[in-house]
Amino acid sequence: MVYAALAGNLAIAVTKFIAATFTGSSAMWSEGIHSMVDSGNQALLLYGMKRAERPPDARFPFGYGKEVYFWSFVVALLVFATGAVLSLYEGVRHLQQPAEMQNPLINYVVLAIALALEGAPWLAAYRQFSRMRGERGIVEGVKRGKDPAVLAVLFEDSAAIAGLLVAFAGIALYQLTGNPLFDAAASIVIGLILGATAMWLAFETKGLLIGESANREVVAEIRRLAERYPEVERVNEVLTMHVGPEYILANISLDIACDVPRSRAHDVMDELDQRIKAADRRVKRVFIESQNNCAPA
Repeated sequence: MVYAALAGNLAIAVTKFIAATFTGSSAMWSEGIHSMVDSGNQALLLYGMKRAERPPDARFPFGYGKEVYFWSFVVALLVFATGAVLSLYEGVRHLQQPAEMQNPLINYVVLAIALALEGAPWLAAYRQFSRMRGERGIVEGVKRGKDPAVLAVLFEDSAAIAGLLVAFAGIALYQLTGNPLFDAAASIVIGLILGATAMWLAFETKGLLIGESANREVVAEIRRLAERYPEVERVNEVLTMHVGPEYILANISLDIACDVPRSRAHDVMDELDQRIKAADRRVKRVFIESQNNCAPA
């Protein structure tokens, strides 16, 4: 999915810059910048995904899964710092120094091609996101999503499609009215879209980078599995954290009845560990502790 988005954006960026050179369209320059930024971001995502696959070692005993969260956060910052700022600058510059657009038909052709090329990776990202979110709504699915690579591609491609439609509208209004301010305004709107996308992506990635818990359904299932044992008097708390998109760390505090033999208590913990991992393959490490204070026999 990320590879397809990268290849598509590189091809789109080249065609947009060629069109912008021939026509002088501010909106098309902004779209070219947008596609170049997206290409760089997807390269960073691939880099982060590759580094996250490294096995655990003495320095990082839980692995490198959070690498993908870090690089996704960097992607969000780059979208804002480069794409949004440069698009806003280009729009403001053309507001101050309006320029006549040449051969607007070229822009329409390039925008149509770009829309078709952006549509395929967006559809792939949306389908993967739909599987990830299940029956949740879109906003809730984004909040509960744990794979930033999917979110980043979906956000970027959604912003790209919105930007293409804005560029089309700006160029069309310029052609209908002869007022170059519409083209400049389209560039500013594209910058605002990129800025909003970057802030939302950064906010969602920040929680994962800090140490966001697994979704409520996962926590509830772990608690349910623990409470099935008659030896367990109480489940005090279930603490979880996503170390990576497919790596959940779980820490469970419970009270085992004082009359349960120590050997059986250990068996309960071992069985619970295995059942939790079998119920959700993303749970890689489980730590269980009994906190009840039983007087020695």
